Amino acid sequence: MLKKSKRLMLVVSLFMVFALVFTAAAQADVKNVILLIGDGLGIGQIDMTRYLAGDKDHELELMKLPETGIMMTSSTEGVTDSAAAGTAMATGHKVYNGAIAMNESGAELDSVLDFAQVRNKATGVISTNMVTDATPAAFIASVEDRGMGAEIAKQAINNEVDVMLGGGREDFMEEKAGEDLIAKAKENGYQYVSDKTQLEKVIAMNGKLLGLFNDSYMNYVNDRDDVDSNEPSMEAMTKKAIEVLSEDEDGFFLMAEGARIDHAAHAADVPGVVAETLDFDASVKVAMDFAEENGDTLVIVTADHETLGFSVTEPINKEALMNIDVSPEYMASQMTVKENGDGYTVDSVKSVFEEYANISLTDAEVARFNDLILDEDGNIKYAYLVGYEIGSIIANEYQAGVVNTEIRANSSTGGHTLNSVPIFAYGEGAEVFNGMMQNTEFADFLFESMRP
Repeated sequence: MLKKSKRLMLVVSLFMVFALVFTAAAQADVKNVILLIGDGLGIGQIDMTRYLAGDKDHELELMKLPETGIMMTSSTEGVTDSAAAGTAMATGHKVYNGAIAMNESGAELDSVLDFAQVRNKATGVISTNMVTDATPAAFIASVEDRGMGAEIAKQAINNEVDVMLGGGREDFMEEKAGEDLIAKAKENGYQYVSDKTQLEKVIAMNGKLLGLFNDSYMNYVNDRDDVDSNEPSMEAMTKKAIEVLSEDEDGFFLMAEGARIDHAAHAADVPGVVAETLDFDASVKVAMDFAEENGDTLVIVTADHETLGFSVTEPINKEALMNIDVSPEYMASQMTVKENGDGYTVDSVKSVFEEYANISLTDAEVARFNDLILDEDGNIKYAYLVGYEIGSIIANEYQAGVVNTEIRANSSTGGHTLNSVPIFAYGEGAEVFNGMMQNTEFADFLFESMRP
């Protein structure tokens, strides 16, 4: 892939198109653009967080942004995955699920981050998932399949994205990439950090920063104390990224993703959605504090799609849900596998549900649970998939409004919906994000925001 070598011609062509299409009323003189994407963050997740973290009138930071819109989220296949959604938002093109900034013909699609580089701006991506996963990947690489993490990492380093913070260390290692991309990054002038303590010590300067805080995705907020994690919060990553990027006199573009909102939603993990959304919302405040202090900055907060149809039901047991402080995936890790491997022991399943969720299961309910967590070969599924079933049991017990297990199982995306998602914006030119729009139109407005 030679995305960087062709970027200038393609993006300048886009620049000329946007110069003709957009009216003077929509033009803006913006130095910095901060895009915060809550993966899977629909209105239901926002309202669930408001209600469980406060009350029915509780206001999140993202709600304080003055301009609001609604974005439609489809891919060429209908209900989108994060790869196609990220591509639409980053490039202005709808593609098939799984594609990263590449269309069905194999043509590479240039992103708004590429455009920022052409404008000599510093660029960065943050994710609480792997920095090579679907949403950030759509801004920094072009590949035919989202699973090509090592290739995405290679392109990101070769394309000299200035700041990359998140998980995904394994994609930068020689075992997967065929070369030590962390060593290569250091040779190319990147500072490299691997934990919260090291990140805090980074001094902002005109330079590049690579922070990889987990081999895979970063731990859930609710699990970090239990697993003795030394990972930074999304808030801390956003603050440090802005410190580094803002040293560039030409301005910067930053995409920051609260990725594990989506993961928690897939698992019907209501307390997890709340914790991850609050972590994301703290990052919104960091962005807004910078924008209000420095000016010339556009802040946009939105989602790529909605996950699992979250809604706050009338009989929801708020107190019981908020007393749960670990993820379903962590609960799965505390269960004991049977000697024959076909599920977990009855006693361990009952004990874990009692200890962490205050739920008493019958023998029949444990048997059904064990049936659901086995694959076609009779082996226990991956821990995150076991977590899906644990989360669904908890959500049903405490009457949280989520899509049921059967619908999720029949979904190729694991429970994404076609629901539209909100947009919140602040700063010069933010008014263009008002109203209803396609995810491709959203990208058009991002490109336009950086046009002189």
